Amino acid sequence: MRKLYTGLAWTVAGAVVVQAAAIAFAFGGMLNLVSEGGVVDKALLESFQAGGVGELGFMIHAVVGAGLIPLLALTLLVVSFFVRVRGARLWAAIVFGLVALQVTLGFSITDMPYLGLIHGANALAVVATASIAALRSRRGRVADATDASPARAEGASPDAVAA
Repeated sequence: MRKLYTGLAWTVAGAVVVQAAAIAFAFGGMLNLVSEGGVVDKALLESFQAGGVGELGFMIHAVVGAGLIPLLALTLLVVSFFVRVRGARLWAAIVFGLVALQVTLGFSITDMPYLGLIHGANALAVVATASIAALRSRRGRVADATDASPARAEGASPDAVAA
């Protein structure tokens, strides 16, 4: 289960990197279209027939961002309840919350374009927290019933002398 959890966390981080590459490809294609004399207007966007280089990037960004990443984050959260790693549920919940915020921001950008600034910054937060979740599960101690006492959690032995 630990390997599944770690793999899911790395997959979430990797999918966000794919998102960045896809949107860069899309905007590069859009700039190419404009530099060659094309016009980007509402009619072009509604026709879904831009046919320019990079148009596929917008589709990849939409499918991966609205479908794949939320599914991966939810799966990571579910798996975190079965893996025996300290902090797994917390980090999976943080990843899931940030992904939920990311999807909300992504769908709200058309109404409030300045949310795009937060959308980009939040993507970095998703990558960071998913990476932390993966790294902590690889190096983290396995949580078990004997580690329930606060003294054990801090690394103190039962023979320790109180100051």
